[in-house]
Amino acid sequence: MEELPLDQVNTLLAVVDEGTFDAAASVLHVTPSAVSQRIKALEQRTGRVLLMRSKPVRPTESGQVVVRFARQLALLERGARAELGLSVGPGERQGPTRLAIAVNADSLATWFLPSLTRVPPEPPLCFELHREDEGHTTALLREGQVMAAVTSSPHPVAGCSVRGLGQMRYLPVASPEFEERYLASGRLVERLQEAPVMSFDRRDELQDVFLRSLAGERTPPPTVSAFRHYMPTSEGFCAAIAAGLGWGLVPETHALPLLRSGALTLLATDRTLDVPLFWQQWKLDSPALAAVAAAVITTAAEELLPPR
Repeated sequence: MEELPLDQVNTLLAVVDEGTFDAAASVLHVTPSAVSQRIKALEQRTGRVLLMRSKPVRPTESGQVVVRFARQLALLERGARAELGLSVGPGERQGPTRLAIAVNADSLATWFLPSLTRVPPEPPLCFELHREDEGHTTALLREGQVMAAVTSSPHPVAGCSVRGLGQMRYLPVASPEFEERYLASGRLVERLQEAPVMSFDRRDELQDVFLRSLAGERTPPPTVSAFRHYMPTSEGFCAAIAAGLGWGLVPETHALPLLRSGALTLLATDRTLDVPLFWQQWKLDSPALAAVAAAVITTAAEELLPPR
């Protein structure tokens, strides 16, 4: 079996992270020609195309495997050097370890950030958070872009472990004026189909899922109105609903204060939508990754509904 030379592997990672061969060459303090030669040599050694030569460059499916390996190797090396008290170079100190984590926007806006404050200060860590829908964060794990993710999938990505975090509850809400204008008469499911609706982005299906739950076994299943607004921030999403732009599903912790103040009204008193969340991370013996996982799992147990 052919070995993977570390200089070539690290060069591939630099190209993916920097986006171009020239930028990677600057970071690695070599010429762009040397970067190109290393990538070609690694592709010849593996017998696979590892990069799509686009702008920015993107790893192929095979390239994602090598990128993930490079990141895992770098994390393990930094952990070992820190435990041994080794410096990066003569007179230099070991810098903080960077941990890339994918998190959905609603978790970021509610319970996730407080969990990071519980991570012990030693060894020092830098967090690189990637905001992504909970149904798509596993893609970032597969691509090697992140080391851990909050996801809605209980099925572990290859090379990852998975643990249940709990459930995030969403409430169907609208402003009182919106309810009076669009939802005052008729069956709720039919009125919601025609009324303007808020979505986080084009991947957000929570409103569609809720509408189907209202309809039960009805065939064909109902579809949400084409009159759809997109608001890609959790705070802006809630504010837009309170302003009367549309109805939508809001995290319970955001909705309750506005319900109490009368800024929002609950559209279905007996219907909520509970989204299960899971923590997936690389299967590595990394003290840094273990410390973050412990803090996230502890906080989730306090802030989320228990797993089913």
